[in-house]
Amino acid sequence: METSGLTVHGQAVSFSTALRSLVNNPRYSDVRFVVGQERQEVFAHRCLLACRCSFFQRLLSTDLDSGIPSPVVLSTVPAEAFLAVLEFLYTNSVTLHRHTVLEVLTAAVEYGLEDLRELCLEFIVKVLDVELVCEALQVAVTFGLGPLQERCIAFIEGHSQEALQTRGFLELSASALLALLRSDRLCVDEAELVGAVRGWARVGAAVLERPVAEVAAPVVGELRLELLAAAELSALEEQNRREPLIPVEQIVEAWKCHALRRGNVARSTLCRRRRGTAPREHHRFLDLPFK
Repeated sequence: METSGLTVHGQAVSFSTALRSLVNNPRYSDVRFVVGQERQEVFAHRCLLACRCSFFQRLLSTDLDSGIPSPVVLSTVPAEAFLAVLEFLYTNSVTLHRHTVLEVLTAAVEYGLEDLRELCLEFIVKVLDVELVCEALQVAVTFGLGPLQERCIAFIEGHSQEALQTRGFLELSASALLALLRSDRLCVDEAELVGAVRGWARVGAAVLERPVAEVAAPVVGELRLELLAAAELSALEEQNRREPLIPVEQIVEAWKCHALRRGNVARSTLCRRRRGTAPREHHRFLDLPFK
């Protein structure tokens, strides 16, 4: 009676090393990519890409069906990130670097490579720092990576002042900044946060060629002006006349808290102190609601 066969495995390391030698190797290659803004030429093998990734299966099938020869142009992915993707597809392992991991993660999400995505996420958590965190938050918000978004916000909460001074903060989208401003645990005073948002809006206004107030409109509603002292609110009001940032109605609501010496039930979140809020004399009234 014939018995069932038994699958035995050879050395995985030697197999992976042999396949790694084929990454971007023109020998036996049957497809060429022109990758990134630098238009770097990268060599690959159709059958391997197609069997490992449905994105490339569709892409390369279309290429064959249309009769269009190589190269295949992929202008949005940087060459170094694309080579990391190929390394993963050929060897099921990848060498990640802090300065390119977000680009590799972006490619992994766009190409539907869930295992590579998870490897990138694990790596990002290990190397997350002040310079990387806002860029990582942006990627998390863009692709709906909830756990990474939560990890980034928690990191910023503990390093708020440093993070607000980075280039990555200035380049956040409105939706990413909005998620950050909703946190009660930011270790920064509201006056500093207003200044940081103004700086962010100025950069966006210059890039988009739009008014500062228009750029800031989606996020300024989360600024807790009620936490500012009367003198600070007066200074903000004067600055707002010179350079509009915050709707007048929002400033009026903050003045109500001072005039009535009460918080606002309808705006209770905006009366709540953040972890880094410096104490002010009027704060003792904010927990008393309007009658």
